[in-house]
Amino acid sequence: MTDSAAGNPAGNAGAAPSGQPGGTPGAPEGATGGQPPLPPPYPPSTVPGQQPGAGAPPKVVPTSADHALEIGRAYFPPVGAPGGPVSLLVHEFDEGYLVYAGWPAPEDPTAPPASPGGTNIVITKANGDVTTVPNFPPDSAIAVYRQWYRPGTA
Repeated sequence: MTDSAAGNPAGNAGAAPSGQPGGTPGAPEGATGGQPPLPPPYPPSTVPGQQPGAGAPPKVVPTSADHALEIGRAYFPPVGAPGGPVSLLVHEFDEGYLVYAGWPAPEDPTAPPASPGGTNIVITKANGDVTTVPNFPPDSAIAVYRQWYRPGTA
């Protein structure tokens, strides 16, 4: 017996629960049939069986505060972009460079920030490790870095 409307010899076996014709198992994303879309591919640094960082670019050890600023630009939105920082600043200390964003002064200083949070980065002088730290004032962010940082785990 065939289902003459759908041309399906199995009757309604290919129909979705709503009665709509279903798709084929493993159908591409966007196809009907109740199948979830396929997950995105693994990021290169987390492919099972591959060492972490195996495909990552080599670390660059900063030679100066200006060099650390250039390395740090990759971790922030473009300076001057809508919603982006107005400048990037570097604070050098004995173990590394703290790179953080300078934001425009709020129009209403009594209002809460439009987008609270964010992070700063520390680039280690010894080996170029990049560590994220909370968006705290420089001295507090450096204190957190000293508590969190473990060489070779960044």
